[in-house]
Amino acid sequence: MIIIADGGSTKTNWCLLNDAGQKIYFNTEGYNPFFSNTEYIIQSLKDGLPTDLELDKITEVNYYGAGCDTEVMAQIVLKAMETVFKTAKVFVGHDLLAAARALLGNKPGFAAILGTGTNTCIYDGKDVAFNINSLAYILGDEGSGCHIGKKLLVDYVRGYMPLVVRERFWETYKLTPNDVIDAVYYKPLPNRFCASFSRFVYDNNVHAEYSRNIVATAFTEFFENLVSHYPKYKEYTFNCIGSVGYNFRNVLEEVAAQYEMEIGKIMRSPIDDLVQFHIDMAEQQAKA
Repeated sequence: MIIIADGGSTKTNWCLLNDAGQKIYFNTEGYNPFFSNTEYIIQSLKDGLPTDLELDKITEVNYYGAGCDTEVMAQIVLKAMETVFKTAKVFVGHDLLAAARALLGNKPGFAAILGTGTNTCIYDGKDVAFNINSLAYILGDEGSGCHIGKKLLVDYVRGYMPLVVRERFWETYKLTPNDVIDAVYYKPLPNRFCASFSRFVYDNNVHAEYSRNIVATAFTEFFENLVSHYPKYKEYTFNCIGSVGYNFRNVLEEVAAQYEMEIGKIMRSPIDDLVQFHIDMAEQQAKA
């Protein structure tokens, strides 16, 4: 049995391909090695994997995860996976490679992630050929859920938020400005905390113009600071995976048009297409 997993910073989507060719989907929390060590991942997997999952019958695990873009970071996750899936051959790759494979298959092009975090690349049909560092949530991640959430929280703490939105925010979360500062600077997983408020921006209907402006500004910064710096970026279609890109697609399309980039595929999750990629790859290897 084979497992394919797409791991974001917030959630991991898993698919088990059993010996009968059936696809069985399940979820666990996300495991970004910048925030979760090997011991934490091991325990979380033991607690979060389905209780009826026959670990000793799994022969291969293909895990693509946020933060797994260097050997050091990938090893943190790899050690955890090898500990839990003792009988399996484990591959750990970057979630950007998963996005590119899901969006483009074996064809070259431009691929992006707009979820809790942000990432972008030029894909050559096999691997990530060129990538501009997104710099993660402290220095970069423009256009991400975390980036959008931070913009909202800054307006709330500084008192810039329109009163009607501020009242709705308080009714929803009961957070004081000091609570926000404490969560961001002193508690674990601040990236998830900030990203969680992108949902409020999406749901906020008391001042639609305010919410739309936050998202439009975030996406403009994403194109200005990342996308537009790729050589000949206008010659590619814009292909994107992630809940933020998917949920705010209308705004994303408008900003992409301003940068003269045609929209290609925009998907919420790569897992279905990523699974198909591995099925196709296995069939090709069998024929070779």
